[in-house]
Amino acid sequence: MTEAGLLPGALIRNNNLKFRCHPVDLVVENATTAFTNDYKAGDVVQIPIAHGEGNYICDEETLASLKANNQIVFRYAGENPNGSLDNIAGICNERGNVVGMMPHPERAVSELLGSADGARMFSSVLNAFLGSRAKEAAQ
Repeated sequence: MTEAGLLPGALIRNNNLKFRCHPVDLVVENATTAFTNDYKAGDVVQIPIAHGEGNYICDEETLASLKANNQIVFRYAGENPNGSLDNIAGICNERGNVVGMMPHPERAVSELLGSADGARMFSSVLNAFLGSRAKEAAQ
């Protein structure tokens, strides 16, 4: 998403230069996006990471803008596994309809996988879709 210019900032090699693959705890910072409306702000969820380039960086101006516009969607709770600026694990665009994150919610959709916390990202998308369809039908 950052390389395509859909989201600000960039991802660089993890600060320890190693590939990381394990579950991490995230704090939901913004529960108003099309991808997070099934969470509550402040929820702590467990989602796996699997990356070698998950270290999010941006300049001070961009960071200030992300904070001012409530575009930080997830932060690492506790350990920051890759050195991301301000513990950022996921951000969105200003409209909230594009979210990029390094943890992999698709790997956390069933307790059989160790966590079902990622499933709510997909139910959030469904909620957003059904909500937009209901609005269209009402017009």
